[in-house]
Order: sequence, then structure tokens, then C-alpha cells
Amino acid sequence: MPPSAQSAETLAIHALTWLVGQEDLLPVFMGSSGADARDLRERADDPEFLGSVLDFLLMDEAWLIAFCDACEVPYDHPMQARAALPGGEQVHWT
Repeated sequence: MPPSAQSAETLAIHALTWLVGQEDLLPVFMGSSGADARDLRERADDPEFLGSVLDFLLMDEAWLIAFCDACEVPYDHPMQARAALPGGEQVHWT
């Protein structure tokens, strides 16, 4: 069963919190997303921004595993949460 939008946002907030604590990875996220410290504070409840956090984690398996292991989250939950947030819908080309 896919997660609700609320539970997807909650997981993404956990991912953002984890990411902020990663001194080596946070600058990579900020550089690739164009976000600054103010964005991290002000957009932490924005579903589209939270989707970008999950998109970032899903780009690298090592990052995903590190987050999931640290937060005791099953490895497939971030991808499922991403699908429940804006912009994460599957595109059907048929």
C-alpha cells in the first residue's frame, strides 16, 4: 500500500534532518539543488522541496543506505514516499 502524503512528508522531513547532520553531504545537496540555509528552514514543510530531498538521496545508493540504516527505515520506503509527493508520480506514456 503506498504511503499517504502525510507519512511521505514525515519521512522526507526525517531525511532532511539526517542530511543536515551530514557535514560532507549537505554542501553537495545545497550545491545541486541551489538551496541555501534559509531554504532549509523555510521550506522544510514544502512537499515539493521535500521531494527534492528524497530525489537527492535516491541518486546514490550509498546515501540511501546510510540514511535508511541510520533512521531504521526499510530501503524501499524513500522511493515509495517520493512517489507520494508532488512530482513523484509515474509518467505513463501509453
